[in-house]
Amino acid sequence: MRRIWLKSLGYFAGLVVLVMAGVMVFKPNVNPDQAVVLRVVDGDTLKVNYQGRPERIRLLGIDTPESAVNPKARRDSRRTKKDLKNIILLGQQAKKYVQDRVKPGMVLHLEFDVRKNDQYGRMLAYVYLPDGRMLNEEILRDGYALVLTIPPNVKYQQRFLEAFQQARNERAGLWSGL
Repeated sequence: MRRIWLKSLGYFAGLVVLVMAGVMVFKPNVNPDQAVVLRVVDGDTLKVNYQGRPERIRLLGIDTPESAVNPKARRDSRRTKKDLKNIILLGQQAKKYVQDRVKPGMVLHLEFDVRKNDQYGRMLAYVYLPDGRMLNEEILRDGYALVLTIPPNVKYQQRFLEAFQQARNERAGLWSGL
């Protein structure tokens, strides 16, 4: 009886090892902090595949002009007393800047801060390009965004303010016409 029990235990252990090996072999190789670009929505929003699902990523710490007529573009026009067409033109320039750097199929690394989603269901992230540069900061440094820090997501606030000031001082990007 003891031999039969030991033999059965051996078969069971072997089966467990095979099942575990199968799980390891067939487990998708997905880094939870990586996303694959589907498209650029505008200068501060990307559509990505994240953990097998399409998601909108809102770039933390920055704000670019709207690239299409919508309620926010109209509010910005009234608030700043700037022509709506001009705001949209600037937004389209910011979107093109991002499209020139971020291509569909590109793998990006995401870093989250305290709050991971906004009230619209978008994921909030600092986005890193394949070469390690932070996209959020690059957009600021090259003059295509304003700093927009909303607590509690303030991790890179000072770094972003410095990049923004550099762009303004150098009249880079959207600031070239000033």
